[in-house]
Amino acid sequence: MLPNTGKLAGCTVFITGASRGIGKAIALKAAKDGANIVIAAKTTQSHPKLPGTIYTAAAEIEAAGGKALPCVVDVRDEQQISSAVEKAVEKFGAYTIAKYGMSMCVLGMAEEFKGEIAVNALWPRTAIHTAAMDMLGGSGVESQCRKVDIIADAAYSIFKKPKTFTGNFIIDENILKEEGIKNFDVYAIKPGHPLLPDFFLDEHPDELSKQLESSGAVPEFKEEKAQPRSKPRSGAVEETFRIVKDSLSDDVVKATQAVYQFELSGEDGGTWFLDLKSKGGNVGHGEPSDRADVVMSMSTEDFVKMFSGKLKPTMAFMSGKLKIKGNMALAIKLEKLMNQMNSRL
Repeated sequence: MLPNTGKLAGCTVFITGASRGIGKAIALKAAKDGANIVIAAKTTQSHPKLPGTIYTAAAEIEAAGGKALPCVVDVRDEQQISSAVEKAVEKFGAYTIAKYGMSMCVLGMAEEFKGEIAVNALWPRTAIHTAAMDMLGGSGVESQCRKVDIIADAAYSIFKKPKTFTGNFIIDENILKEEGIKNFDVYAIKPGHPLLPDFFLDEHPDELSKQLESSGAVPEFKEEKAQPRSKPRSGAVEETFRIVKDSLSDDVVKATQAVYQFELSGEDGGTWFLDLKSKGGNVGHGEPSDRADVVMSMSTEDFVKMFSGKLKPTMAFMSGKLKIKGNMALAIKLEKLMNQMNSRL
């Protein structure tokens, strides 16, 4: 792991979501240098499934060698953000480093504040084990994740850089390789076990999918009960499946080897399937003849948006619009297929 150098001593770090998970890991890493940490998060009382509050995090930060300022902040509330910043300035004089969930704003802010404030985005290459992952994932999903420490080390590496290092979209593993880190098993929950890719990285999933399948790594994601099924009707869903069927080929089937079942609520909903195991492939209304490898539940409206490229599957999943049960590696393969068909839908 990346050693602390003391370079952040006296710096003030404003961290959203620092009461647990990745945010707290970054806070503790900076605290070991003697940094001042503004804990900007919503949790003030303990939750049975989500351990940690802004006050318990503050205690851990102080114990690690830093100074802490717990602030109740909902990032959707501009007034609460402004209030927290004012409290930070009042207690620590100013804040010099910030961690926000604002990656899409990086390029604009990097240009706007060039020479004054460095603005960068940091993403994990793999899934990170947090309370949120435990809630989304099924039994055993943690074995396919890395620890929050890898994000903390990567963020620390960024913090050490000069203001001229700005406007970058950084992958945790890449920047740590530049730091000389070679053994990434130290970050794994289960060293040597295949890892799930991060949901938001548009990287080629084939190699990882093969690793997951060969090792029997099949994470199950909790699925809500499907809405009452309606009879098939001529509409957007049927038209989408017609176009999908016209796009199928033996090559697509050979590359995918999976059966997908869709539980759709709303108009034209019900149970539909996409068979990419049988010769030539097939689609239709009702359950597939073979057991589905992946079951996806969502509204018909979001289904059509997803297959037409207007709603990214990973975003639908993370926002709760898409529920998945089954083999996540094969779910990733379907996203690649959707990208190929978007131009026709």
